[in-house]
Amino acid sequence: MEQRRISLCHWGPFEATVRDGRLVETRPLAGSGANADMIGAWPEMLYSDRRIDRPHVRKSFLELGPRAGGAGRGAEEMIPVDWDTALDLVAGELTRVHGSHGPRSVFGGSYGWSSAGRLHHARSQVRRFLAAAGGFTDQIGNYSWGAAQAILPHVLGSFDAVARTATSWQTIAAETDLVVAFGGLNPKNWRVTSGGAGAHHMAEAVAKASARGTRFILLSPMADDIPPGLEAELIRPRPNSDTAIMLALAHEAVVTGRADMDFLARFTTGHERLISYLLGETDGTPKTLDWAARIADVPVAELQRLWQAMETGRVMLTAAWSLQRAEHGEQPFWALVALAAVLGQIGLPGGGFCFGYGSMNAVGADARNGYVPSLPGLPNPHGLAIPVASFAEAMLKPGHRISFGGREVTFPDIRMVYWAGGNPFHHAQDLGMVDAAWRRPETIVVHEPWWTPTAARADIVLPATTPLERNDLGGSSRDASVFAMPKLVEPLAEARNDFDIFCALADRLGVRPAFDEGLDESGWLRRLWRQTEARGAEEGISVPGFDPFWQAGVWQVPLPAMPEVLLEEFRADPDAQPLATPSGRIELWSERIHGFGQPDCPPHAAWIAPQEWLGNAEPDELHLITNQPAKQLHSQLWQARQDAGPAPVRLNPADARARGIAEGALVRVHNHRGACRAVAKLDPTLRTGVVVMATGAWYAPDPESGIERNGNPNVLTSDRRSSKLGQACAALSALVRVEPLGATTGIA
Repeated sequence: MEQRRISLCHWGPFEATVRDGRLVETRPLAGSGANADMIGAWPEMLYSDRRIDRPHVRKSFLELGPRAGGAGRGAEEMIPVDWDTALDLVAGELTRVHGSHGPRSVFGGSYGWSSAGRLHHARSQVRRFLAAAGGFTDQIGNYSWGAAQAILPHVLGSFDAVARTATSWQTIAAETDLVVAFGGLNPKNWRVTSGGAGAHHMAEAVAKASARGTRFILLSPMADDIPPGLEAELIRPRPNSDTAIMLALAHEAVVTGRADMDFLARFTTGHERLISYLLGETDGTPKTLDWAARIADVPVAELQRLWQAMETGRVMLTAAWSLQRAEHGEQPFWALVALAAVLGQIGLPGGGFCFGYGSMNAVGADARNGYVPSLPGLPNPHGLAIPVASFAEAMLKPGHRISFGGREVTFPDIRMVYWAGGNPFHHAQDLGMVDAAWRRPETIVVHEPWWTPTAARADIVLPATTPLERNDLGGSSRDASVFAMPKLVEPLAEARNDFDIFCALADRLGVRPAFDEGLDESGWLRRLWRQTEARGAEEGISVPGFDPFWQAGVWQVPLPAMPEVLLEEFRADPDAQPLATPSGRIELWSERIHGFGQPDCPPHAAWIAPQEWLGNAEPDELHLITNQPAKQLHSQLWQARQDAGPAPVRLNPADARARGIAEGALVRVHNHRGACRAVAKLDPTLRTGVVVMATGAWYAPDPESGIERNGNPNVLTSDRRSSKLGQACAALSALVRVEPLGATTGIA
């Protein structure tokens, strides 16, 4: 018997064909624009030989429990056990650690891209369970835009400008004369959306604006950050130098009389102090175009032409999320807001600033917020939270204190890690350090569908279902569709839903009523849908009942009456619609940040040279850019390409010649933190001095040499964080060396 159903994943909506209970084909939903290769990988992933078929326990842990120590993680045999044995072990360890060391000794690890579904969202499930079980150490922030999350509330009152809101591309196509994109508009990033999206039409939106006459100037070391077919101008600055360019453009606006002083006086606070810095009155260095050109190592004529293009007309400034994944990553986002404020077009249709147009699908799409429900959390009264990028340091340094967001955080003594959703041996920095930290806790429990590097390094592994093996609903607040996600096939072997696993554990711990509130999967889905119905009632939108919605498979949320313009209401009446900053205005100089007294994050946007960048590199060092894979989502979909060999590293041919590296050669990429294999790909459009490696390869260090075999560049990136304010990922401040892989390295 053959069945066809519609469902959703982070890389788009799809139609699935199931024949005799087996998934045989997945293809993008007609008209969605989703990538066929990514969508089509589902059958191979679902039935991969990397699937975990039943619970497993590390051999020595099964024999000795927590006395086994962590040295054998990732190397020892994993022994299959029955579910009752595994669940009893997990419940016993939670009880032991809570009783002996307190709730804060349990670390709840997860990452939000694990499933597009809102009920079976692993991070929501594990946090809810651990809170019900008595508390835990949680994580704050994310790897995507953690530094922005820290700085924007001080500047704009919230981080909505990076997380939720953006001026519509419809408005840009109608009103914008010039788009200046710091970090580019790489089209590969438009293939994915957190939560999944029904439409993948960003390329069409950009093309429509270009056809109407919008001019595009992109600043990036990589030419492929320009969408195909777009006639854009490209400036290739040194990585990490964007803040200097933004400040120099603001300086030029001030000294030429282009600065909108009326806007600054009415809508901002602290602009006088920022201007004093721009003019060099505070540090003796005017932030001129010549000054920025030296820092960015670009011809000053290119910056002069950029400024001339910005002097007139409606200008939209945008920055990719990648810019703030660097040391002092808070600064480029603050500087972009400052530059837009100096130009005075914030809140106008097609003008001002926005973040992430080139970072993820649907940023700038027209949609109503609030119609995709979420699983409610529970209070964590006995726990605490640490910055997401600091978890390895926390494991290694119990009791150590760090500054974070203007306060002090003391790392707990983490004795147990409970990880459900996400692969830290992909997305964390300095994986050698992570590997060492991972050996310290007494117990590690992992939920996973596949034998990822994280699952292979667990003490207890519980096999979890994929989104295709359970019922759910999904969507994104940036998209106009909400999807039913029906169970397409029965769970493989003994795999169980995270929700069912936690219900069984909650039974053993006596906390099930607090965790599931008496609802099963169906009951929770209907409860979540009532959130959507309530939102519709608030706005006068007719929302279908759950049963009609589930039968239809997708509901198109009516579009807003007018396209969104970021901060439009604030501009219209800043007194009636103040920002949630202390002044109610855009803060170009922050008294609150000044009070923190942290030199690595001053009270106004500033240029601060990173410790590790081309500005202080040795002659043979190159700047490593780690970006997202073209047809993967983080380390997801690696299963479909695991036999393709090491990941590529892109070099400019001049850099390759200087190192004796030919196209397709196997190379060693290394620095003092680690080394990995890669395959050389020569790219004449890439700025010299820069190499590019996509993340996504599964971590596989050679047990003898230590070299990472699959090409995971996070063995090279630093655990150094953005600043004491944000404590966010700073992966894009890293230098490496590249050499042919051969006899001199002793590694084949």
